Amino acid sequence: MIRDIMNNKTQFISIFLMAFLGVFLFTGITGEYVGIEENVANFYEDTNMADGWIYSPYLNDMFLEQVWLLGATTDMERQLVVDSVGDFENDPEITLHFVENNTLSKFYLVEGKPLDINDSNGVWLDKRFADAHGLKVGDTISFECEGYKIEKEIKGLGYSPEYVYQTSSSSIGHKFDKIGYAYMSYKAFPEDNIPYNVLNVKFDGTPEDYENLVDYRLNGYYSSFIDKDNHPSVYQFSQEIARHKMMADIFPSVFIIITMLILLTTMTRIIAHQRTQIGIMKASGFRNRAITFHYISYGFWLVLFGSILGLILGPMLMPHLFYPSMIKSYTLPSWNTSWNMNFAYIVALLVLFSLAVSSHAISNIANEKPSLTIKPKPPKTSTSGFVEKLKIWKRLSFNFRWNYRDVKRNKLRGIMAIIGVMGCSALLVGAFGLYDGLNDVKDWEYGEINHYDSKMIIDLNASSSMIDDAASEVNGDEIMEGAIELKSNDIKKSGSLLVYNSTDLITPTDKDHNRIDIANDEVSMSRKMADLLGVGIGDTVRWHIVGSNKWVNTTIDRIHADPLTQGLIMSQDELEKLDLNYTPTSVVTSQHVNKTYDGFKTTNSLNDIRNNWDEITETMWMIIYTLIFFACVLIIIVLYNLGAMSFTEIETEIATLKVLGFQSSDLRRLLLTQNLMFTAIGFILGIPLGLYILGLMWGASGDTFYLIPILTPMNIILTAAITFGLSIMVNLMFSGKIKKLDMVESLKGGE
Repeated sequence: MIRDIMNNKTQFISIFLMAFLGVFLFTGITGEYVGIEENVANFYEDTNMADGWIYSPYLNDMFLEQVWLLGATTDMERQLVVDSVGDFENDPEITLHFVENNTLSKFYLVEGKPLDINDSNGVWLDKRFADAHGLKVGDTISFECEGYKIEKEIKGLGYSPEYVYQTSSSSIGHKFDKIGYAYMSYKAFPEDNIPYNVLNVKFDGTPEDYENLVDYRLNGYYSSFIDKDNHPSVYQFSQEIARHKMMADIFPSVFIIITMLILLTTMTRIIAHQRTQIGIMKASGFRNRAITFHYISYGFWLVLFGSILGLILGPMLMPHLFYPSMIKSYTLPSWNTSWNMNFAYIVALLVLFSLAVSSHAISNIANEKPSLTIKPKPPKTSTSGFVEKLKIWKRLSFNFRWNYRDVKRNKLRGIMAIIGVMGCSALLVGAFGLYDGLNDVKDWEYGEINHYDSKMIIDLNASSSMIDDAASEVNGDEIMEGAIELKSNDIKKSGSLLVYNSTDLITPTDKDHNRIDIANDEVSMSRKMADLLGVGIGDTVRWHIVGSNKWVNTTIDRIHADPLTQGLIMSQDELEKLDLNYTPTSVVTSQHVNKTYDGFKTTNSLNDIRNNWDEITETMWMIIYTLIFFACVLIIIVLYNLGAMSFTEIETEIATLKVLGFQSSDLRRLLLTQNLMFTAIGFILGIPLGLYILGLMWGASGDTFYLIPILTPMNIILTAAITFGLSIMVNLMFSGKIKKLDMVESLKGGE
């Protein structure tokens, strides 16, 4: 076995590497996403995260009694959650939580003292915000909210389960010096009567059943209910995990399939070459069982060792490719990888497959009689196929005809080459498709739809005169943006509302990026939201602004497409027809605003927003780089292995052609032609598979993203350049072997 492995080291190294990479990728990516699943699950459990949140301005004792009488409620706790501005130079947004008991969605302490519900002077602050501003336990911090200035001593630093992912109303980036949160006792609120507005609840049963109970008993007295799975932080993080899980399910499968194909072709060739040797062993008294065990052990040990190495290194190395970029966007107390029993199952399955493949390769010859096995196997009868009977056959070049017949004799080798190239092309198409998609989202959202220069975020306490004066000075347009909930039949989705007055700085588009005009008396819904709700033009949806318990019905007049923002667009007149207040939230202008205006929290330039987009998509870029790298590794291993195998199998034919006068350049062209044939077929078949993989990737991006997987000419060009370039490079590695070929030895070996 050792001698055979050394004589066929290229093929067996390929088997070892492919088994290693398949298990390495599976265990590495799975260990990463299972690890963060367990980390976040433990975080939610340790903090007793709520099952749902009821938003209402009427959270008095009578309301609590009604919630308890629902029967399904097992625990509840009121909070006052308000936005504030920290007393810092950059006016950061800090969400304040005034809690009653700190029993649900508890503050997770990292430094300092535990949250004391009787402490009216202390505040427990977001650790990442504190680190960004150099704050520590014992420092004093001030907040401005609801017309109050609150100054407290920092008693503790930590995290909250409700802010694993945190968004800002004034920025899409994750600048922890600009956004944060803080927890305080209800006794820290400046007034005795606290206007609680959020009720955290734990309940039995499904969220749908519980919401129906709440709606039945408390309809009109609460504005909205959000269950745990649809909480913005939980939902965003679960979608991130889903993308990694999809990658773990698809990516390693290609390597595992190729491993088995390489093993099958290698063992079939070795057994065919050692046919006479096997016959001699049989005649010498070796049993079929011993011979079978000998040959199946080749693949067994290599696949086992490669799988064990991948099992060890995968969870150790792979997660650390993704964690640094994820830590920039998400907050967890720990980022540990996890070991899963599926790792052992995949190794066992891979080893069993190797035994089955090797057993299949030896099965026919093992059952033959020694008198038949000891003789060389009669060559296959070569018959002219349909193509060879065509009149054009004799006009074709010798190069093409020779390769066509060689492929007919070695179908399995050709199939393996095609599958390997197809897998490589599919991964590259998916990777470059993600690249195109991310750039398309950025250009579409922050170029074609939004093409202002500056966006000035209005403070909640700003007066109308402040807003109008600033808008007039910068020649800007006021717009209103907000979170809404929409219902259609039994489907409920969270979305966004945009109210604007035909400003030229925001241009709604259709799915083909063409501008659409929305009249003042029309309401337009985004394509993704319409698909999620199962509605279209002419249908009616029910919706309300988050924070308000007033639901309204709206007929959809138009459908627009937006890659990032899903919801409704309407004019101020249409909003006021629904008896809803128009409250501008920002001013957009074509001017570059550097000045600070009274009544405005901050100003973001479109260029800054585009840069922030690159930061929050850093994890997606890491996925792209990983796909490209391992796709290249795949095609190099597969094609080099096949090249070595092909050269060995046709060594006698190559020597014969050299004797007949063929130059080394002619023979190199002969091998290159076959290689390019397989590459071309695999490349063509890999394109639709790559589009399918791309669709799965975008599908795992959640309800917010709307992007149709597209295949751009540049995607095809880059994929073709890499695929064919590597194919030619691998082929050139065998040029030296043709020149150094010992023709006498090769020809005598054929005898």
